[in-house]
Parts: sequence; C-alpha cells; structure tokens
Amino acid sequence: MKQDSTRNGRKTVRFGGVETPEGFLFELTGGHLCLDLVNTLDERRNDVPRELLNSFVDLVAWGLQAGAVDESAAQALRRTAQARPRAAALALHRARLLREALYAIFSAAAGLRVLPAQAVDQLNTALVPALAARRLELIAGRPGWVFVEQNPPNLDRVLWPAILSAAELLTSADLFRVRECAGERCAWLFLDRSKNQSRRWCDMTVCGNRAKARRHFSRVRDRRE
Repeated sequence: MKQDSTRNGRKTVRFGGVETPEGFLFELTGGHLCLDLVNTLDERRNDVPRELLNSFVDLVAWGLQAGAVDESAAQALRRTAQARPRAAALALHRARLLREALYAIFSAAAGLRVLPAQAVDQLNTALVPALAARRLELIAGRPGWVFVEQNPPNLDRVLWPAILSAAELLTSADLFRVRECAGERCAWLFLDRSKNQSRRWCDMTVCGNRAKARRHFSRVRDRRE
C-alpha cells in the first residue's frame, strides 16, 4: 500500500490483481506471487516497518487480490477463521514467518549473496503440504494443476500458491532478475524485466519520485550554501 488515499480508513492503491469487495488494498508490483507476499511488510528499512497483514482477514484479502484464492475459497477461509479465531491467529503468525523467510532468500538472491540455509529449510517445510494438496485436472481439455479444496479449509491454503511460486522462482532463470528497491525506506522486491535490467524502484511513481525529490532538494540546498 503505497498511496496516501484512503477508503473506509484503509489505504487503497491504483492497481494490482483482482479487485476485492473492499477495492484494491495492496500494490502488487513484485512480478511474482511470492514477491508480492514479501511486500506485505512496507518500509522495511524504517526502525518500525509498516505491517500490512494485521489480521487473518487481511491475509485472505491479499490472497484474493493476488489470485492465490478465488472468492469461494476466500469466503470459506473467512468463515473458518471466524469460527476458529485462535487457529486463524496462528495461521497469520505462520504466514508472517514464511514471508520473512522468503525475504531473506530473495533479498540474498538480489544482492548476489549465498542463500540462507535456515530460510530455505523453512520453505522446504512449507512446501510439503502445498505440494500434497495439488492434483491434475482437465481444464478445457488440457491437464493442469489445481488445489484440492477441503471443508473446512486448511487455513494455510491461502499461502500454498505463494509457496509453490517461491520454489518455481528459485529454480528458474528469473532468479537473477530479482531486485530490491533502492528506496530509502522501502526494500520491496521485484522482478526486473527491463531491457537493460537497470530498474531500481519497485514503483517509479512512488519510490522513484521520492528519490528524485530528495536529489532536487539536495541540489537546491547545496546551491544556497
């Protein structure tokens, strides 16, 4: 959530994914589902980063907008969370832990550093139920992977597509396109698909413009001095 406009007291953004009943609540600029999950912690370089997943309902809203779940699955997850608030709180905690493991992995990849073994182990642990929940189905006559929906749903279901996305990205050539935003406070991750692979900002209209404004202010101050 990078814009300053609000709707019902919550920040809204201009674009990204599927519109939820509450609008576009998250800015999806990562270029890969797992990176969009990482980016649900904003302003990482601040002393106090800004948490965007403040409840399990927020996590489901992210999953719906990002395409990790459809509306039917989202409704089932909300009902289950309402009936089992403690289980939902634990699922949110697991989601945040996974998010930080993914940040450690892909931030290291962006900085051309050795991937942290403990974080990779966390991802491997999360992969087991995500892989087990898939099956092949014919979709328009062609085989494709789908998740077996349970009733009531597993509350980690919203994370499974992001977990598989992370494994896919780690084993693809796109891993070398992962970048970390150069914004002073940001540190969001994204895939650099620019022709010369020189993209520096998660969003030029936000972090890029802030950097331009700071450079302009510095030049004006230097001239005055």
